[in-house]
Amino acid sequence: MMLILMDEQLDWLIVWIPKCPRSPKGGRPTTDRRKIVGGIFWILDNGAKWKDLSARYGSKSTAHRWFQKWVKDGVFETIMRDAGRCVEQRDGYRLYECFIDGTFSKARGGGDGISCTKAGKGVKIMVLVDARGLPVAVDTTSANPHESQFVQRLFEFMLTEETPPRVIGDKAYDSESLDIELAHQGIEMIAPHRRNQRPENVTQDGRSL
Repeated sequence: MMLILMDEQLDWLIVWIPKCPRSPKGGRPTTDRRKIVGGIFWILDNGAKWKDLSARYGSKSTAHRWFQKWVKDGVFETIMRDAGRCVEQRDGYRLYECFIDGTFSKARGGGDGISCTKAGKGVKIMVLVDARGLPVAVDTTSANPHESQFVQRLFEFMLTEETPPRVIGDKAYDSESLDIELAHQGIEMIAPHRRNQRPENVTQDGRSL
């Protein structure tokens, strides 16, 4: 399925995209930002390679070059945070309970933040979603440490000003130290117990669900 941004969506995005500067020596006309942004989101949505970018979005190398620059300059992070604020202001999030999970993504070519694991080179992608599945925080980290060690870091990337009162995860998040850390922030961590959980710390039958 091919994603094509609507004009209204492009209008909103372009406001946050810096203008492509024109060379003082003249030369070619400035790049069409609408084409570049449309092409970038098509690549991100489809997971395609840059060489497969349709000619309707202009030069592949130009789109890739500006994508790298805008990522480095934090442009897309700013867009994500502002979009999150828009959703929050419209009462679009359901933060009364959020769900957390992580997944391993291979990166055979290496790069910043890449680590070696039994599954090969890659990164850990952490995602926190609200009760309806809308993403409220996304982060990528080294794949070596345990997922429970990345929870606090994930809250630094919240797209909302508020934090959820409860977070639900799988057994990977059954950690007494994590429970205590989140409790200090007013957040309850709910996760099934692992088999090696000590009897005195078992709360499975007494927690709110």
